[in-house]
Amino acid sequence: MGTDLSEWVAHPLGEQPEVEEWSTVADTFAGRVHIEWDTTAPVTPLGQLPFFIEYLKQGGLFDGWVADCPLLFTSPNAPRKRDVLGTLLLSVLAGHRRYAHVTALRCDAVNPPLLGMSKVVSEDALRRALAKIDETAGMQWLQKHLDYCVRPLLDEPWVLDVDATIKPLYGHQEGAVVGYNPRKPGRPSHCYHTYMLSDLRLVLRVEVRPGNQHNPKHAAAGLWSLLAQLGREHWPRLLRGDAEWGNEGVMTRAEQEGLPYLFRLRATANVKRALERAMAERDWSDAGQGWQGKETTLRLMGWSRQRRVVLLRPSVQSPAGAGGSHRPRAAAARFRRGARRQAGGLGICRLGDVAGQRNPHLGPALPRPCGLRERV
Repeated sequence: MGTDLSEWVAHPLGEQPEVEEWSTVADTFAGRVHIEWDTTAPVTPLGQLPFFIEYLKQGGLFDGWVADCPLLFTSPNAPRKRDVLGTLLLSVLAGHRRYAHVTALRCDAVNPPLLGMSKVVSEDALRRALAKIDETAGMQWLQKHLDYCVRPLLDEPWVLDVDATIKPLYGHQEGAVVGYNPRKPGRPSHCYHTYMLSDLRLVLRVEVRPGNQHNPKHAAAGLWSLLAQLGREHWPRLLRGDAEWGNEGVMTRAEQEGLPYLFRLRATANVKRALERAMAERDWSDAGQGWQGKETTLRLMGWSRQRRVVLLRPSVQSPAGAGGSHRPRAAAARFRRGARRQAGGLGICRLGDVAGQRNPHLGPALPRPCGLRERV
């Protein structure tokens, strides 16, 4: 028995109506270009680049980015700054990871002129040009233009995810030291402390640290620096992170600033005892999507005060003839703790959103416990 593929369409039509049946026009730095679709040709990774270039032109983003770049050449034979930054942009969009990959762009005779470039510079010219940019000035330049793009989005309620990602390194690179590396133990690495707008998976800032500086104490200063730069009116509704961020210093500072937070809780001895007591009780609330939740308060070792804790477990059905009691060993529990502006804390389960029933702007669920933080 076979399958008839004669009626299958390689490129299904979208929900939006087409501007033109088979062609359209994009306004680029090289002028207006006519673009036609070939439904029988395979999809190319840079086929939509003319439309992105039109977006950069209409918004003045690329011209402003090039004009503000702190790169200065004194030699009359030096390449144009636009050619250098345009080559860098095209390389990033093409997914290149090494300077040697830039050579592949030199065969492209279509996209560079659309960015207003006169040529694609070599990998050596690109490397030497970027080395001339002062680190402090370069960070300020990039952060300024990133904030210009994302700041209007922060007027809406949003959640800030903080996370650390370990990147193993091969070779001799600055800051490559041996530290916590779960995938490649003993391999030198970098640690990326990432601050991300969770719902849009949009990275607001990344701090690159040596591999032995994975602890949040090395990133706490960067977190509060980012929030100070954003301004109080653009602060997130919730700060969310793993158990490493649930230390006394971060939680105390968040409580002083009035910033709600939600961190995972390690299963320490005191937490396990609290769980055993809670599993024997009946007043578990329905948290949605097959989960039950229960609130309590704990003051663990190293904490300066009691804090609200939310315990979560899969829903447990009452066994027949047991009088409605729950079996403590029938389900595994998960822990979350947090705080909000009022007394007490805030807890969100992995799938059943306890806090989302109270505030619809907080978004659902803790993200998965590895890699960059993403919305579940």
